[in-house]
Amino acid sequence: MKKINLWLKRFKKSFIAFFRGLIVVLGCIMLAGIILALTDIPYFAYYRLGTVNAGVARKPDYIVMLGSMGIPSPDDLMRTYYTAEAWQKAPSASIIIAFPADTALKEHSPELLMARELKIRNVDSTKLYFEKYGYSTRTQALNILDLLGRENAGNITMRIITSPEHMYRAIRTFRKVGFYQAGGTPTFEKVIAEERLMKGSHRKAEKTGLTLRYRIWSYMIYEITVVRELFAIAYYKMRGWI
Repeated sequence: MKKINLWLKRFKKSFIAFFRGLIVVLGCIMLAGIILALTDIPYFAYYRLGTVNAGVARKPDYIVMLGSMGIPSPDDLMRTYYTAEAWQKAPSASIIIAFPADTALKEHSPELLMARELKIRNVDSTKLYFEKYGYSTRTQALNILDLLGRENAGNITMRIITSPEHMYRAIRTFRKVGFYQAGGTPTFEKVIAEERLMKGSHRKAEKTGLTLRYRIWSYMIYEITVVRELFAIAYYKMRGWI
């Protein structure tokens, strides 16, 4: 009985020490995150994920819109907006909407709602095609490769539409399967100028505080987004998918 009590006391001390150490580590991580949010590092990391090697030298043969959470989520509404905009600049291109179909919803299946959004934005419905079975960037790339033909992949110029943090991994994944001329357009938000949000004599006094408050929260969100995507990139590299 004494041995059990002694073991329990040691375990309790070890657990308390571990818990205190964990609190300190988490506190340091949070403090580092707040300090980073006072700099432009989170934004530039986010921006780099969306732009590095993303350029397309020629007009695309295909525009591939990679779905996210379905319609009417903010992410996919942004992607349909950018997809329509890209197609207006290259109206000869075909559009492939990559999102798993939900047959239970019939005409309200997410990929069909995305197609509807594109039609509202004056995209030619005869230019729309679907990749309905991919459940990850890797499987979507492989399915589109089968759809367009492996023998043609190297000669196809492709513009991928996806969120900024996902762009780097998406392009690398598509190039890995054979679409060597794949680039993309990241769906960056178009921010309203602060001057338009503030009116009156208090504008100058408010501007600094408003900028600081907005930037800290926005940059902390960027930090979480970038770290999450870096883990995904590391996983894809380990699997040899990029």
